Amino acid sequence: MPGFLRFVKDNAVWLLAGFLLTFASSFGQTFFIAVFAGEIRAYFGLSHGGWGGLYAFATMASAATMVFAGTLSDRFRVRVLGAAVLLGLALAALGMALATHFVVLVVAIYFLRLFGQGFMGHIAMVAMARWFVATRGRAVSIAGLGVATGEAFLPIVVVALLGLFDWRMLWIAAGLILIAFVPVLYLLLGHERTPQSFAADRGSQGFDGRMWTRGEVFRHRFFWLMVPALLGPSAWMTVFFFHQVHLAEAKDWAHLTLVALFPLFTGTSVVFLLIAGWFVDRFGCAALARIYLAPIVLGYLAFAVAPSPTTGAVAIMLMGASTGMHTTLMATLWAEVYGTRHLGAIRAMIAAVMVLGTALGPAISGALIDLGIALPTQFFGIAAYFAAAAALVIYATLTLQTHRGNGAQPR
Repeated sequence: MPGFLRFVKDNAVWLLAGFLLTFASSFGQTFFIAVFAGEIRAYFGLSHGGWGGLYAFATMASAATMVFAGTLSDRFRVRVLGAAVLLGLALAALGMALATHFVVLVVAIYFLRLFGQGFMGHIAMVAMARWFVATRGRAVSIAGLGVATGEAFLPIVVVALLGLFDWRMLWIAAGLILIAFVPVLYLLLGHERTPQSFAADRGSQGFDGRMWTRGEVFRHRFFWLMVPALLGPSAWMTVFFFHQVHLAEAKDWAHLTLVALFPLFTGTSVVFLLIAGWFVDRFGCAALARIYLAPIVLGYLAFAVAPSPTTGAVAIMLMGASTGMHTTLMATLWAEVYGTRHLGAIRAMIAAVMVLGTALGPAISGALIDLGIALPTQFFGIAAYFAAAAALVIYATLTLQTHRGNGAQPR
């Protein structure tokens, strides 16, 4: 613990910048947007499937954009790119407040997803992976506390405020908060730590002792074996939060009762996010990858049959354990396997896959709800999905380790 506290103290400015960026991403995350689902569906006359389809379209468009726009993190410093993305996200929030036409709603959600879900977290995690090497896991886990904080408190605060203020006023407040973050980020990074992409040294090398390009990663078997695990938490945890109003109704719980469980999810994810950071620094990403999906399989099974919020609390904590480990793993794995020189471009592709998952999940689940298949019933299928994804991850990491041992490059 003294060593951890010393690490935080010595690197407080850069860690706080990472925290600020991931917290800011909350305003474009599903757990925040979905709180307004009832008001949005009522105003625009959307069914569950219609709302999910709209959300999927805007999110998939943002994922496609991320593939190309995410490479900017290889070219610009965090204080410049981060400030620009904060302003973009602020304008998107204000766009939600002004949306009176269906098209404006779609455009606003597109930019919320692009700048929030996609870009903001991408910039923060690429920065952590570049700025730190031996302590990369700890840096990523601390920076990731920002979105965890937003996840814990923003839904409860917004649900409470919706009883006092019009929902559009809350989006205006979100936009103003994001604008206020811009000078704070500039002050924190006035003397920005030099990323390895701008340094003279070669940076942190990946598998086979070299720096992989995005094209090479795309053709690499390991990447494709990891895709289901990449998509899974993004798709199905998004479903959990996106259809929270329906889930509360299906369980015959008050919406506020369900939302009150979210801090348990966040608290557990924070604990395991920090544990995962230490674990990765000590044992490597592959060891964590083989075990991190087990709790979420049990969590979805438990929530599917949960007769009361008490059982739901246990289930959501199991989900939080895997989510916390997933956050750390996906921010550190790619630097460890593929190196840091082209990390911005590589992680942009990874981020696009994850954002795509957040689009597919609500669309698929919303359509199933319209067909009469309630969310708790869908959770059985989601648990089976995670079990299959876990098997592929174990195979992928064992294959990579075998080839490493043989000194060969896997194909």
